[in-house]
Formats: sequence, C-alpha cells, structure tokens
Amino acid sequence: MAKYFHSVTLDESKCRGCTNCIKGCPTEAIRVRQEKARIINERCIDCGECIRICPYHAKKAITDDLSCIFDFKHKIAIPAPTLYSQFAPEYTRNMLLNALKKIGFDDVYEVARGAEFVTEATKKLLADKSIKKPLISSACPAVVRLIQVRFPNLIDHLVKLESPMEVAAKIAKKKAASEKQINLSDIGVFFITPCAAKATSVKAPYESKKSSVDGVISIKDIYLKMLACLDRLKEQEQLLQAGYEGIRWANSGGEGLAIGTDKFLAVDGIHNVITILEAVESEKIMGVDFIEALSCTGGCLGGPLNVENVYVAKTRIKKHVDDAKAMDKSDLLQDTYNDNIDWTEEIEYTPVMKLDDDFGKAMKKLEDLEKINDGLPGLDCGACGAPNCRALAEDIVRGMAQETDCIFKLREKLRDLSIQMQGLGNMPSYAVNEEHEDKSK
Repeated sequence: MAKYFHSVTLDESKCRGCTNCIKGCPTEAIRVRQEKARIINERCIDCGECIRICPYHAKKAITDDLSCIFDFKHKIAIPAPTLYSQFAPEYTRNMLLNALKKIGFDDVYEVARGAEFVTEATKKLLADKSIKKPLISSACPAVVRLIQVRFPNLIDHLVKLESPMEVAAKIAKKKAASEKQINLSDIGVFFITPCAAKATSVKAPYESKKSSVDGVISIKDIYLKMLACLDRLKEQEQLLQAGYEGIRWANSGGEGLAIGTDKFLAVDGIHNVITILEAVESEKIMGVDFIEALSCTGGCLGGPLNVENVYVAKTRIKKHVDDAKAMDKSDLLQDTYNDNIDWTEEIEYTPVMKLDDDFGKAMKKLEDLEKINDGLPGLDCGACGAPNCRALAEDIVRGMAQETDCIFKLREKLRDLSIQMQGLGNMPSYAVNEEHEDKSK
C-alpha cells in the first residue's frame, strides 16, 4: 500500500489554474504551477473543501462504482444516516433501506446502529477519570488526519474507538456469516458515503491494519437509481435497526447529544475545527469533556458527495429523528454487540510541515524562509500559485518555486532591468563600446 492514499484527486483537463482551491485548503496542500493545480499528497487530509470550492469541478473524489458489489456472492449496504436526508419527506427510512436492496444489495445494515454502539463505548471512556480531557471524536477521518499532521499534541485526546462505519461493517459480516452460513470471504460490505474522507479511511485505515469495509459508494452515484426504485416499491421488508440517537449523528451536534453530557462542544467546518483545536492546544478551552469535530459544514449532512442542500437536509433528517423517537423499540431489529471496538493500531505524528529531517539544516532553511518572507509584499494574493506569501517563501526554500513567481517581485526586477536598459540607451555609443571593451578584458 502506498504511504499516502487519497480519494480527492485533480482532473487536469477541467482545471483552469484559478486560485480558489489554494485559498480554501486548510493544510496548504495545493499549489498552482504551470496554470494547473497540484495537490501535495503528504499534506492533503481529504476534507473535500477543494471539491466544494472549485467552480470548474476539477477536484473529484474517487469512490467505487456500484458494479463492484457483484464481485461478492453476498452484498451488504451500510448506509450513512445522511442518506435518509437526501430524499423527499414522503419516503420513509424503511422505504429507503428497501430501495437499497432493489438496486442490487442482498442485505442492509444501518451505520446509525453502529453509531449507537460507539456512543455507549464513548460514555464509558468519559467516565474514566484517568483519560485526558477533552476527548475528541475520531468519527471524522479528515479531523483525525488533521490532528495527525498539524496537532500532534492532541493525538492522545482522540477517542480511540472504531468508527460507526467499521462497527456496522463488522456486525453485518458476522451476522450474515452466522445466519446464512456464508463464508466471510464471500461477503462484501459497502459503505454509502457523503464524503471523500471515508473512502480514504477504507483504503488506508488509521484504527486498524485492514478495514472491514470492502468498498465505498458515493450517495451521488446511487441517488437516481434509488429514486427510480422508490416509486415501484410494493411490499416492504422490515429493515430498521437504529433508534433516533444513531440517526442524529448525521447532523452536527448529534454525537455529543447522544453521549448525554452537558460538557460537550460541537464544531463543524474544517476551518472552525482548526480554530477550536488551536484553542484546545493552548489550553484556552475549559470545562469541556468532549469535542465533536466534523470537517464538513453542517456535519455529514454537508458532505461534498451529497445531492441535497445542507439546510434542506437538516430539516429532513429531523423528521426521521422524530419518527424514530415515536417508534416502539420492539419494531426495530436491534441486536447486541460485545466485541472490542478499540483501535488495534496507534496513529503517530506525521510531520509533513517540517523543512528538513536534519535539525541543523531545518533551522537554516527556517532562517532563510523568514528573510525571504520579510522581502515579499505580504498581500497573500495567491497570484504566485501559493496560498500566501509565507507559503511561497517555504516553497522557495524547498526549491519548488522562485522569488519571481511573485508578480510584485517580478515587476521590481523588470523595472530594474528597464532602468538599466534606459541607462544604456542614454550613453554615447563610444562610451557603450568602451564599457563593453572593459568588461571583455
């Protein structure tokens, strides 16, 4: 496996070389060089911010095609609760789960049910006084990656529990193998995702060596197929497993409310998350035991692979939450799960921001960087292809750019050359010849 796998990629044929993406990237992972955007893989956290920002749709997320499910004898869909918010209110949650079976899946297991198991395990962690507070949710892969590359001091604050997606996948496989006497190798579990970061976490999981999920399919890719099936549904199989607390995870604040503590903070939008993490790192946030941090604005409802506007989705998910609250628990196909969901791997700081492995060289480069940065205009216009002047100074030190990439520096150089040329033009011809002869000696 490659050291850095990313689901967020660039379609060069669509890229116009504008600077919208470099301004929005939270980890300064994008540059524009030779009129095309370039993604620095080591810095990318797959938050999908560039997908939202790009006006030419040149950024895209690599997910699996629906056809890949047919590589397995038994195909299970595990939909994120966000899926329910993408359809009109007249379609019930059970109808949506049945529609997934109609488009090719043999079984369905709600990720919202996996969220309920994670909630119970998180409550136990919060009750443990020996664990560092505030605990930071690890449900969003983009936030985990952000902490890994930018906030190493907060790694120990992460909730080291598998994500609801992973828990749901394990339960679904175990259940199918037991009830239907199917070999595990013949069972394929596919996550229906609202975001690119989940696709990355399946290919390169941070909590274990191998994900229990076999593929990730975007909500966008199956929306129309499901819609076509919904109006043809006649008989419905009872498929509901999750209560309202698991469904509420789709919205920002849902996980925090499920945990049942007043000492929680919910933050969504990657730039807002950075602000809060900086405050936690500098110990400016007090009296908070749990932080729910989600990369997308509005939580998973604002994921770039959704089809519905985030504010419309918020209204729709509330209806599903209310319907689940009114439901008798005996109507749910709820099971128990006692397996360990702790991480089996430890994540480490990935210092992608450092200038050199050698400390002495790194300090020298930092000194050069500061000098170059002081000489730049400080306007952070982005015309150079870097997000700001300091990033350009860093690129120059790394040998990835030069000072004249800055249009102001280029203009200064051209002005100096123009003055020199004018000086030569004003000199008598014999003086020019004598100067030329002196230089040739």
